[in-house]
Amino acid sequence: MREVSVIGAGMVRFGKYLDTSMKVLGRDAVNNALKSAGIEAKQIEAAAVGNAMAGLITGQECVRGQVVLREMGIGGIPIVNCENACASSATAFHLAWLYVASGMYDVVLALGMEKLYHADKKKSFAAIGSAVDVELMRELVAKMNADQEKLRAERAARGEAPSGGAGESRSMFMDFYAASARAHMQKYGTTKEHFARIAVKNHRNGSLNPYAQYQDVCTLEDVLNSPVVAEPLTRLMCSPIGDGAAATILCASSIANRFTAKPVKVLASILSSGTDHGPDEPDVVTRVANKAYSIAGVGPQDVNVIELHDASAPAELITYEELGICKPGEGGKLVDEGATEINGRVAVNPSGGLLAKGHPVGATGVAQICEVFWQLRGEADKRQVKNAKIGLTENGGGMVRGEAAAMSVHVFGV
Repeated sequence: MREVSVIGAGMVRFGKYLDTSMKVLGRDAVNNALKSAGIEAKQIEAAAVGNAMAGLITGQECVRGQVVLREMGIGGIPIVNCENACASSATAFHLAWLYVASGMYDVVLALGMEKLYHADKKKSFAAIGSAVDVELMRELVAKMNADQEKLRAERAARGEAPSGGAGESRSMFMDFYAASARAHMQKYGTTKEHFARIAVKNHRNGSLNPYAQYQDVCTLEDVLNSPVVAEPLTRLMCSPIGDGAAATILCASSIANRFTAKPVKVLASILSSGTDHGPDEPDVVTRVANKAYSIAGVGPQDVNVIELHDASAPAELITYEELGICKPGEGGKLVDEGATEINGRVAVNPSGGLLAKGHPVGATGVAQICEVFWQLRGEADKRQVKNAKIGLTENGGGMVRGEAAAMSVHVFGV
C-alpha cells in the first residue's frame, strides 16, 4: 500500500439553506478544496461521495454524487456513492484513501454533503431516526418515551417544563445519548455540569470558526437553563440539524510536493462496524481507535488535536475514555482540568464540534478531516492549536443493538 496525503480541503459554512440546492453546496465545497490543493477539476481521477438523507428529504436517490459533480463539469471518472448514516463521508474518505493507497489512482476527491432542513421538522427527525434497526424502532421509541415520561413527571413535580417525545420534537438519538449519560453519571459520579462545560467549550470554539453554524459564546448557566430535550440533556448540549458540504483532495504522498509544500499524511484510515460483545470487551470506538493507533505508530498520548463525534455533550465525554485519552470514568476529571481546551493537553473539537459547527450528517466526517488538515498546517487562525503535529478524527454512524453501526477513525500527521 502506498502512503497517502491530503493536499487540499474546503467546505461551506454549515447552516440552514432551504433555498439552496445540494448541487450548489457540493460545488462550493469542491471548488474550495480544489483551490486549496492548487489543482483543476480535470486532474481528479476518481471521487467518493458521502450522503445519508437526500432520498428521504429531497427524493434524490441512487446517483447523488454524479448529479452534484456533473453539475460542475466533473464526469467521465469513477464516482462512488457512500451511504453510512453519520459516517457517510468518513466512509467516502476511507474509499478515496483506498483508491490512492492501492495505486489505482493518484488524485482522488472525497466529498460529503447533506441537506437536512425541511419545512416539516418531523420529516428531518424521521430521516435521522431511520439509521437504526427499523424492525426494533417502535419498541425502542416506546421504551425511551416511557423512561422520559417518568422523568417528565419528576420535572413536573418540581415545576419544570416538559419535553416532547422521541422522533417528534427531537431526534431519537438524543434519547440514546441521554440514557448513556445517565448510566455514566450513576456509575462514575459524572455531573450534568460536566456535560454543560463541554457545550460551553465547543460553542466558544465555534465562535472562532467562520464555517460553524452557530458562532455565539454561551455560559454554563445558558446551557443548564436551555430547554430540556431528554434528561439530562438540554438543547445546548445537543447538536443541531443542518445543511452543508465539505471536500478533501487526496493524492499519493510521492507526488504531493507537486501540489503543495505542506501535505498532511494519512497515517491510518480505519472503518469498521459495531458487533455483539460482552460487557468487559472493547466497544467499537476503542476497538477501531486501537487499530488506528497501531497502524499509525502512535498512542493517544501523542495526539495533539481531535475532532470527535459530539452529537451530544455526554457523547464527547464518553468518547474521551473510549479513545484512551483518559481512563474509564475520568472524563469528568479531564473536563475539570481543562485538558481538552484549545490550549489544553489535547484539544478536542476546536472547530466547535457538532454542537456548534453543526451536523449535516453526510458532510460531518469530511468536515472533521478539513479541520484537522487546517490545524496540522497551522491554518486554523484564532482557534489554532499550538504545535499540532498529530491529529485524529472519530466519526460514528447509526446504531444497532446499542452500539454505533459504522465507526471510522483516521489519524493524520505532518
